Amino acid sequence: MCLQEVQEDHYKEQIKPSLESLGYHCEYKRRTGVKPDGCAVVFKRERFSLVSCHPVEYFRRGIPLMDRDNVGLVLLLRPVDPYSSLTNICIANTHLLYNPRRGDIKLAQLGMLLAEISRVAQLPDGSICPVVLCGDFNSVPWSPLYRFIKESRLEYDCMPIGKVSGQEDNPRGQRILTVPIWPRSLGISQQCQYESPCRDSDVRDLEQAAEAKLDGLNKPSIEHGLKLTSAYTHYLKESSQPEITTCHSRTAITVDYIFYSAALGDVTAQPECSVSPERGLQLLGRLALVGEAELQEVNGLPNQHNSSDHLPLLTCFRLHR
Repeated sequence: MCLQEVQEDHYKEQIKPSLESLGYHCEYKRRTGVKPDGCAVVFKRERFSLVSCHPVEYFRRGIPLMDRDNVGLVLLLRPVDPYSSLTNICIANTHLLYNPRRGDIKLAQLGMLLAEISRVAQLPDGSICPVVLCGDFNSVPWSPLYRFIKESRLEYDCMPIGKVSGQEDNPRGQRILTVPIWPRSLGISQQCQYESPCRDSDVRDLEQAAEAKLDGLNKPSIEHGLKLTSAYTHYLKESSQPEITTCHSRTAITVDYIFYSAALGDVTAQPECSVSPERGLQLLGRLALVGEAELQEVNGLPNQHNSSDHLPLLTCFRLHR
């Protein structure tokens, strides 16, 4: 289970003791700053063992772009199955910045998380173990940020920062994304990999910007090496209306996702987004979402049936042996 906006005292006094008594192992990362909530990842001890746990803090002192207190949590798990040849699976959970006008911050936070996933999930032969990436990304389906996760690349030349997440039809912030989006001093390359920060960051930023402009068709871009697809289609099968994961007085949209490494032949993934069967997951089923009309009938979220302002996502995967 990957949970966001988990209040720390609720976690310590209620959630963790209750779930541990039911046979779960719990990990938690509170956000930096003063707000008392964070992200939690929970798994059954009889099904998985913890290899390592890696909290990710997006706040970086001295880097204006990274002045927010959002966090992520990356776990490396090993299936408890003596007959399985699969070594590990990487589970990542995050809650990105909400502000619709600061797509630059969201992309930088995501870049940091992808770099940590790439490091944690790497196998001795250089390949990547299966990855499940969950969370509240505060971005709608087919927005630039969403496409970056699924397509592994984003060309962002002259892109207004207010359009990155797609949360607003007419974004007010029309400032253009800088080249590069995040500074070299962050220690993350444009391929979302860790690298050593350079002391003379200003000079390196200029060089990196020049390199970015020469990439592809002379358009600056960012990339990552994970092949991920969404477990949900984002449209209701019966009506073709958009699926909704959060619905309240201001908006009714999808911002929550489960991305995963799809095995070759998985029904939800395009061939270019698939990995080999032994390195991927096969989606067997998912809990259906509803549309805005159904949620408006029960006065939105939260309501007497659902105590959160977000709906839960639930999937069932097959881990290939």
